[in-house]
Amino acid sequence: MNILVTGGAGYIGSHTCLELLQAGYQVTVVDNLVNSKQESLRRVQEITGKPLVFHPVDLLDREALDAVFVANPIDAVIHFAALKAPGESVSQPLRYYHNNVTGTIVLCQVMAQHGVKNLVFSSSATVYGETNQPPLIEDMPLSAINPYGWSKVMMERVFTDLHVADPAWNAILLRYFNPIGAHPSGRLGEDPNGIPINLVPYIAQVAVGKLPYLRVFGNDYPTPDGTCIRDYIHVVDLAIGHLKALEKLASNPGAIAYNLGTGRGNSVLEVVAAFERACGKPIPYQVVARRPGDLPISYASPSKANRELNWFAQRSMDDMCADVWRWQSGNPNGYE
Repeated sequence: MNILVTGGAGYIGSHTCLELLQAGYQVTVVDNLVNSKQESLRRVQEITGKPLVFHPVDLLDREALDAVFVANPIDAVIHFAALKAPGESVSQPLRYYHNNVTGTIVLCQVMAQHGVKNLVFSSSATVYGETNQPPLIEDMPLSAINPYGWSKVMMERVFTDLHVADPAWNAILLRYFNPIGAHPSGRLGEDPNGIPINLVPYIAQVAVGKLPYLRVFGNDYPTPDGTCIRDYIHVVDLAIGHLKALEKLASNPGAIAYNLGTGRGNSVLEVVAAFERACGKPIPYQVVARRPGDLPISYASPSKANRELNWFAQRSMDDMCADVWRWQSGNPNGYE
């Protein structure tokens, strides 16, 4: 099977390409390299010893995308490509809706034109909004607190409505919680543009000396140590979840959502302590004011994915931090 991976040069996309190649799939990648580097794909091929096909294509470019389908017979699509900074989406909503939603519609139109109607979608726990209480389960009402989150809700709706209109369409909607970690080789990891907006890449850059200290946004939440609790999942476990979703597509399941998380939470300070164990040095931090919109506690119920996909998160927080440190210490400037 030849799998088209949109956004395949990105953090989760590149790890998924690696797992696909190792599992014997052919891989074709389209990525506009706005949030990613082609070097990640070179390393994927180096690690696996297997080739993939790369096209530097933007999903908004219908003609270029169509040419990819003409040149490469595609069996299914894994759709990662999207702008992904929640804060930026608040200041640039039209850019986010146009890129994420319109790009997805163009992708679906081209897929339909070529008779490809099986897709795995990179969704997010942000679709649960602020009011649902953990553990979060797939049949809870959807909401969002920023345009990035709403774009994910809208894209899920697109795939659901496509299946209603044409039952030949199948879409697995994977709602990720907080992906961290890196490939255990130390050759593949998260390489954010500029100053990281996520906790663990920020900690890693403090540990490697690129940033002076970590800012902890509030220590007065109703949690055991006062800091926010999140469900962190190793990116390799997450990547394997996409292979399990591809297998599920063979049963023509329709449009169906699954949480990919561990089902348990770690606080900010617990993550800091785990990273200190991994790197063998203290992580300086300062407590600052809370960020608007941060929930005290968020974690998944992964039982549906456990039951229906036979998928289970295997790697611990110590594994996640050790792999991030191996990546960051060996690649202090990322893929540069």
